[in-house]
Amino acid sequence: MKATLDLPDHLMRQVKQRALQQGRPIKELVAEYIRQGLHPAPAAPLAVSRGVLELDADGLPLFRPDPQLSCQPLDLATALRLEQDALSQEDRQRAGLPA
Repeated sequence: MKATLDLPDHLMRQVKQRALQQGRPIKELVAEYIRQGLHPAPAAPLAVSRGVLELDADGLPLFRPDPQLSCQPLDLATALRLEQDALSQEDRQRAGLPA
């Protein structure tokens, strides 16, 4: 069935990029997205194996780690390096380069 949709430009650009990356026709990709939206996969239960998950007064999650586990604090330089590594990996994936 043919249909005309008025989609935001930025959304259509993302769909076209994804279709190129996956080597699939746009029609096939959009049909898959619609199917996923109509029949979403059941959400996986939240698995918390270490520590206890609580909600604060505003309903935001609080995670209190198990005191028996050793934890190392994350310094700013390490956090920035990890963030940069993640961003670089995302850029390589978008460009179709090996990770």
